[in-house]
Amino acid sequence: MLNLFLPLFLVLLLMGLPVFFGLIAAPGLLLWANGQERDLVLLYRNVYNGMDSFPLMAIPFFMMAGEVMNRSNITLRLVEFSQAMMGHLRGGLAHVNVLSSMLFAGLSGSAVADVSALGSMLIPAMEKQGYTRRFAAAITAASSIIGPIIPPSGIMIIYAYVMGESVAALFLAGIVPGILIGGGLMLVIHLLADRYDLPAATRRASWGERGQASIKAIWPLMTPVIILGGILGGVFTPTEAAAVAVGYSVLIGMFVLRSLRLADLPGILTRAGITSAVVLLLVGAAMAFKTVASLSHTPELLASIILGLSDNPLVLLLLINLLLFVVGMFLDAGPAIIILGPILGPIFTSLGVDSVHFAIVMAVNLTVGLLTPPMGLVLFVTSSVSGLRVETVARATLPFLAVEIVVIFLITYFPALSLTIPRLAGFVN
Repeated sequence: MLNLFLPLFLVLLLMGLPVFFGLIAAPGLLLWANGQERDLVLLYRNVYNGMDSFPLMAIPFFMMAGEVMNRSNITLRLVEFSQAMMGHLRGGLAHVNVLSSMLFAGLSGSAVADVSALGSMLIPAMEKQGYTRRFAAAITAASSIIGPIIPPSGIMIIYAYVMGESVAALFLAGIVPGILIGGGLMLVIHLLADRYDLPAATRRASWGERGQASIKAIWPLMTPVIILGGILGGVFTPTEAAAVAVGYSVLIGMFVLRSLRLADLPGILTRAGITSAVVLLLVGAAMAFKTVASLSHTPELLASIILGLSDNPLVLLLLINLLLFVVGMFLDAGPAIIILGPILGPIFTSLGVDSVHFAIVMAVNLTVGLLTPPMGLVLFVTSSVSGLRVETVARATLPFLAVEIVVIFLITYFPALSLTIPRLAGFVN
């Protein structure tokens, strides 16, 4: 089935069919052609069963928390804080863009939310200060993929749900890779400052101005502290932590910042509901496909093919990274994790690769795929926000994409980068 599914799935995508319908139609057509009409019922029933999960309820809650934070102008406070800390550097607003993405990642856990919230604000601001729109769009797109890596992270919740891993362990394992990507992007900005004639440094903010910016940003910056602290302390589950994040963000917006009104809530709920529905439908479709694939013994077949290539874990990790990078060009991270995680995860754990380490390698690699054509979602959102063509944005991101690929290989071959923090917290042996 796998040999026929992938070509059929790609053909359906090229015809313009949404990913959700492609994941359902491709195996459905193959089952019908093979005379397995009885399994069609199982396929479509599992779409609902794949979404009917308490851990997955964390996704709509985190989506809503991000919407509330954005509507409450908390994004502006994060940008002001970043400007006070890094605005004095050469290409300061580009550095601010990256730092803001790292901070916003602790609130939303979504690359699309990052591009939408920060891009609409920072791309015009950068252009006004002398940056080209092409460069501003590129750094906004490249830094947005930090969103699903630094906790909280929707795709890590999905991976934990599918593979039975600890959400807390995956959250902690994502901290260093996210920081490495942010630091790498800032290094590229520094190296490209002369080539792109980036604006000269602005006045260094005084310590008093930095203090004021920090005070304004302290409330939103407490969100990831509350989420991680509550989960690690055993106070609440990840799903409960997401609900707490919503309540906290509403309280901050309404009573502390006073920038959120009751009249704003219907629009926030609508946007969060639509975004969550897209993610959960993809999860349901991918879970349904996984069930059908298991009936045809596809995982065992693919495992034998992979192990036949080499028995060296380092060589296999290189090959799998290449495979994941290609998959990320065509498929969103969530469905790709659900389809490939149960197939690839057990193979590498049997070879001695730590399950949390492999989860982070897979999550980061597929997240970077959001930045690669032809189906990179971040490219399309950035194109919409900036008004540039997708091809223009894609070409401009190449120097930043190269850095993110380097980070993928660093965390692949140096497991301590991602495992040290969860190991110190007692989640990894």
